[in-house]
Amino acid sequence: MVHDPQDTQDDPAGQGGERIAKAMARAGVASRREVERLIEAGRVFVNGERVTTPATKVEPDDVLTVDGALVQAAEPARLFRYHKPVGLVTTHKDTQERPTVFDALPKALPRLISVGRLDLNSEGLLLLTNDGGLARALELPASAVVRRYRARARGRVTQEKLDRLKDGITVEGVSYGAIEAHLDKAKEGPQGANVWITVTLAEGKNREVRRVLEALGLTVNRLIRMSYGPLALGTLAVGEIEEVGPRVIREQFADHIAAGNLPTGDRAQFSKPIATWAGGDVQRRGRTAPGAGHHTGPDDGMPAKPKTVYKAGWAKPTITPSPHPKRKTKPKPAGPVAQVRPAAIPPSGPARAPRSDARLAAQRAEPRAPRPAAPRSDAPRPERSPRPDAPRPQG
Repeated sequence: MVHDPQDTQDDPAGQGGERIAKAMARAGVASRREVERLIEAGRVFVNGERVTTPATKVEPDDVLTVDGALVQAAEPARLFRYHKPVGLVTTHKDTQERPTVFDALPKALPRLISVGRLDLNSEGLLLLTNDGGLARALELPASAVVRRYRARARGRVTQEKLDRLKDGITVEGVSYGAIEAHLDKAKEGPQGANVWITVTLAEGKNREVRRVLEALGLTVNRLIRMSYGPLALGTLAVGEIEEVGPRVIREQFADHIAAGNLPTGDRAQFSKPIATWAGGDVQRRGRTAPGAGHHTGPDDGMPAKPKTVYKAGWAKPTITPSPHPKRKTKPKPAGPVAQVRPAAIPPSGPARAPRSDARLAAQRAEPRAPRPAAPRSDAPRPERSPRPDAPRPQG
């Protein structure tokens, strides 16, 4: 298990308990830095006493309150896979007021923190969790968690040149560890060559892939994270978030989570991926348009399907006209149409009295007289004239 060095700081005797900032952060109140600001403002109480220092230790039985509101106990560790689109910043608050990843998440989800970061122009798999210890353990280089990326870069490079990254490289005084890079394919263009490169590394320093490839004379114009540790992006659509099941968390990450925080059961609370709504500009299977990241969908976490936005320069699908165009029909008149029924046609002759049932029965009971046979004539039938094509009689 990975321990936080701050847990034993200011506690040389090794007394039990947990730092109040960490406990409140795991409970979903706020981040550790925000909790420290709440303590400085005198808004945090433990068992009715005001907390004056972030080094205060709390026990599981202590009662924590913020502004008089009770802080609930921390829930078990949860982990989510998120397909981050381009145009979102991986932070809770941005000083430049740019759209963030957490602004785009549905409000039905708990308070989450990111495992590592993806910059504004990067996309792909981003892990989110409510357990700060798990996030730090997966970020540490000592954990050697493998990350895999696909990068599209402009420039020319050979596989022999990429193989030199296996021994590490130093760029502007920063040393990077062993990196595996494989050249996938190249497409010649009018301004140079665009190459696809699969990059695998285990450190995950700030902008590591971009800086290392720039040192080789390449300019990265698209970067996609395909996997992080045992979890892969898979078929998760752009802007979708899916919860990892409790069984997978216990099997893959039990060494990085406290025993009391391990989830139980086999099924996640959200069994299906949730499509986030980022300002209506995020399309499900492609790119994102500028300005994505504002949550405008409903609060239940199941917003409407986002519309497709085509990136500038990409061909739009063409619709082939049918060989038999649809016939034009006359427009229907506006408003309700009165139904006109034909008038009854009066019968000719004098009006007949309606027949009663007794009269009808009597008529049916009467025997009908037989019809007289037609008289036959004894006169001979006239001779028929022969047909034109019939042979004429002789003599």
